Parts: sequence; structure tokens; C-alpha cells
Amino acid sequence: MKPLVLVTAPVQTRSGYGNHARDICRALIESDKYDVKIQSVRWGNTPPNALEKGNPHHEEIQKRILREPNLSKQPDLHIHIVIPNEFQPIAKKNIGITAGIEHTIPPADWVEGVNRMDMTIFTSEFSKKSFDDINYDKKDNRTGQVVTQLKMNKPADVLFEGADPDIYKETKIISDELSKKFKQINEDFCFLFVGHWLQGNLGEDRKDAGMMLKVFLETFKNKKNPPALIMKTSSAGFSILDRRQIIEKITMIKQDVKANTLPNIYLLHGDLSDEEMNQMYNHPKVKAHLTFTHGEGFGRPLLEASFSGKPILAPIATGQADFLDYDYTVGLPYNMHQVPQSAFPKGYANENAVWPTVDYGQASALMKDVVKNYNKYKLRGKKQMIVNRESFTHEAMKLKLESIVDKMLSGVSKEVSLKLPKLKKKSDIKLPKLKV
Repeated sequence: MKPLVLVTAPVQTRSGYGNHARDICRALIESDKYDVKIQSVRWGNTPPNALEKGNPHHEEIQKRILREPNLSKQPDLHIHIVIPNEFQPIAKKNIGITAGIEHTIPPADWVEGVNRMDMTIFTSEFSKKSFDDINYDKKDNRTGQVVTQLKMNKPADVLFEGADPDIYKETKIISDELSKKFKQINEDFCFLFVGHWLQGNLGEDRKDAGMMLKVFLETFKNKKNPPALIMKTSSAGFSILDRRQIIEKITMIKQDVKANTLPNIYLLHGDLSDEEMNQMYNHPKVKAHLTFTHGEGFGRPLLEASFSGKPILAPIATGQADFLDYDYTVGLPYNMHQVPQSAFPKGYANENAVWPTVDYGQASALMKDVVKNYNKYKLRGKKQMIVNRESFTHEAMKLKLESIVDKMLSGVSKEVSLKLPKLKKKSDIKLPKLKV
């Protein structure tokens, strides 16, 4: 009998955690060693419409989603893919999987969350280290004296998010719908940004999308034949209101830049399949990938983009440092700054937490140089692609996940039938000789 593995995760949502959850479920199903059941949960305001008809991996996931949140018996293993303060142990063994944290100090309730599980899997060395390094004083409410230390005291490991090389690869195929969008783009040299434009003041949102846009405009204003910037972004939703709010942000920043002419900004807002995302990364008008991100638990779009073989301009810090190499990536210089409170909901970021902020002046100079000396940087992008297609694949991720799960399940008692020993006949029973 296969071990019963329950996965609780936002498998139906269009989000980073949704993509990761679908990868984990797919890997478990493909192993064919476990009886996989799935409890689907929401993820913020992201729409729960990511499971595509006709996609065999998504259809296998759909089959295993529980209509009601109950099972006939306790699972052998529960895998909970959420942020750590939501971790819940409900099985014989419990693993929490999380992108962890995008800055240096996780909140105390996140540390308490990982300690509720038998093990936590992080997506990057950076995230794991943030938890390894933290140590909170726990004080007596009455006396105010320190009575114990709160730190991560359960096993932890790192499991990267692997991209599927059968999907993410160099291609010249472009869907009709995507072709229509790109026909509206006049420039042949475009930088591409992929990521949510989240909460926070200018320069303070986690992806730093606002300042990236402003620096791009300042860099190429009043230039003859400037490059364009394509922003595949949203506020973690795909509604008409969401799109309108993004357009308002772009307009406000453009109005703040004093210039006779400005380079064009193109917004791509809405759903794209994995295949269409790859087609976008590989479109001939897209020449380089750009981000000023402050922090990543992993940085999945950057890994996917690297499979296109095009230059990547990004700070080599936080989660993406695991798969971006200074020799092959256009590493944007940065300094460590305090995490602003506007970037996250209350309680998410410790007041002493820091994260990288790109040196905007040096980033501007590097963007110019990439345009001027493109072939040099394209060669570096090709080398990064070769390295990542070898080491950061879905298959490699699946094999490591399988070894972790098997090790965890080896300590779980199995349900076995009770087999009584055969009793001997009375005539066969020999009594011990008694000494006189």
C-alpha cells in the first residue's frame, strides 16, 4: 500500500507559491510511489484559475483535489506549502515548504511555525540562512526577564524550484495572441521585467518596480531610437481595476521625469500559459531581462528567463544568488538598506531587517552598456543558460524531493496485518527437565 501524502497548497492560484505548489505535486505524482491527495487553498487575491484544461500535469493535479477537507485516515505525511506562520502538523510526519523570506530577519511567529513541523524545506540558501541566524529572546510577561531563546530547532533543507526544459527553451514559435501584443511594440530592442508590482512607496515595493521604471526613463530620455521597457506585471491580480491601478502608477512616474521625449513603456497584464511565458522570454524583440528586486525567496521568473540564453540584469543577492553567476549575469551593484515598513503588511518585517537596494547610477550605466555592446553580454547569457539547464531542472528537483520524502516516511509506522504465530500441538511441547 502506498503511503498517503496530503499536500495543502494554493495549487489553483496564479502566484509564485501556486507555481511552486504545482511543481511539487507534479513531482510527487510522477514518482508514483505515494497516494497523493491535495487540499487546495487560496493565496491572497490571486485568481484560482491556473489549472489548464488539456495540460496533462494540471489534469493529474485536478483529479487529486479533495472536494471536502477530510480523509478516511490520518495521512502518513502532510506537506504544507505556505508561509511558515501558517504551518499546521496534521499527519504522522509533517514537512513545511516555503520560499521563506525576502529579507534578513523572519518574524517570531514564522520561527514558531517551522518548529511546529518535523522539517522545513526552503527554496534558497538565503532563506534558510535567514532562519538559521535568527534568535529571539522570549521574556516572562510578568517579570520581563528572558526565560528562553526562540530559534529554529527542527531540521531544514534547501530544495530549489526547477524549471522544465521541455517548456522553457529557446524557441521561435509565438502564439497568435502573443504576436498581436508584440505587433503593438515598435522597438526591436526591449528590456523585459516580469514580476508583481506590490505594495510600498516609490523605491520601497519588494520588486522595486517603480524605481526600475524611473531609472529606465531617466537613462534613455531624449535619446534617438531608445530601447523600450516591457513590464509583465500586476498587483497580484488580473482584474480590470488592477490593470487600471498599474497604468496610473506608470503614468505618475512618467510625469515626474522631466524630458522632451521618453522611451516607450509597454504593459503586459493578464494571464499567460507557461508556454506563452517562454515565448515571451524568447521573442526577438526581447533582448535582455531586467529587475531591481530587493529580495526573492527564490526568483522563479529569473530562472525561467535564463533558459532563453539572453542577458539578465539583476542584483545577485537573496534567493536568485543560487542560480545567477557573476561571470555570466550582469550583476547590478547594490547596498544593504533597512526594509521599509510600507513594503509589507504589519508584522511581516522586523524593524532591524535589511535587504539589497540597487545602486541606481551604476545600474543606469550598465543598461546603456548592454545596449551598446549587446553581443558581449549575449554570450554571457548563453553560458548562464547552459549552467542552469544542467543543474536547475524540474527532474533534478524531483529526485531530491523524492529522497527527502522517502527519508521522512522511513520513520513512519506502517499499517500491517496482525499475524499470530502457529501454536504447537500439545504432543510437541517439551517441558524443561527439573533438577532434583
